[in-house]
Amino acid sequence: MKIAILDDYQDSVRGLSCFRLLDGHEVKTFTNSSRGIGQLAIRLAPFDALVLIRERSALPRALLSRLPNLKLISQTGKVSGHIDVDAATELGIAIAEGVGSPVAPAELTWALIMAASRKIVPYAANLKDGLWQTASVNPELNGLGTVLRGRTLAISGYGKIGRMVAGYGKAFGMQVLVWGSETSRAAAVADGFEAAGSRDELFERADVLTLHLRLSDNTRGLVTHADLARMKRTALFVNTSRAELVADGALEQALTEGSPGFAALDVFTSEPLAAGAPILRIPTVLATPHIGYVEKDSYEIYFGAAFENIVKFAGGEPANILNPEALAKKRC
Repeated sequence: MKIAILDDYQDSVRGLSCFRLLDGHEVKTFTNSSRGIGQLAIRLAPFDALVLIRERSALPRALLSRLPNLKLISQTGKVSGHIDVDAATELGIAIAEGVGSPVAPAELTWALIMAASRKIVPYAANLKDGLWQTASVNPELNGLGTVLRGRTLAISGYGKIGRMVAGYGKAFGMQVLVWGSETSRAAAVADGFEAAGSRDELFERADVLTLHLRLSDNTRGLVTHADLARMKRTALFVNTSRAELVADGALEQALTEGSPGFAALDVFTSEPLAAGAPILRIPTVLATPHIGYVEKDSYEIYFGAAFENIVKFAGGEPANILNPEALAKKRC
């Protein structure tokens, strides 16, 4: 099969052990993104299979309809709204879903919480400029960092990642407060944590609030400016899940107004994020370039599953197909 791996920004996939699974196939890796549908259609038209790195590229109907050779989309992890599944099914394009691990994103979440709370990044950057124990040359921002022990860690969403982060909070002596579905709240209580009485309480009590929710029609824009405005002026808002969970512009407005006082972010509505993006100009924001899952062990898991799905499909034994109806529609 002719296979394209999209958006491998660091050109790292070819160095993975699991890449050998594609021996015997013709594989092309693209290290830069192409956003225009016309450009993408020209680029991808020759390929039988595409490997998507999470949601880095969207595949709408307008693009899929211009890819006559495409038979399989092999997704690293789960599909999350970036593929027009109905269009793919109508066109006879199978979509194979993979697996993932909560470890790397949970660890990055905690790294961001630690770094933002102790102002590690500005301290380190200023030290290189000869400034000792200086978090900022702006006196208003040159405050002390804070420890986590004794403070409230508020978690919205108690799935695999949220549960791991709750465990980290407990290990650091934090009071863990959870909000989510009734089932999630009950699970948190069973694990020895406190369930918030309401969403309002979650935001009001948080010293650190972190989101761990799937993006869906029900959760898109779930966090509003009013929610964020309830947070303490000393609080830290953390999002390593999906930027679209927050209403458009709400976080920028809230940070400018001072509640919450700080944010640590790994996800953005437009990626790769432009250097001049407004969120990067807010000095109380710590931002990383969507690296929650960008880690060697995670890549081996993600791509190992995606490549195995390609091998099985090529061998006539398709597995983990999200839209099995597509298999009955033969493509030329």
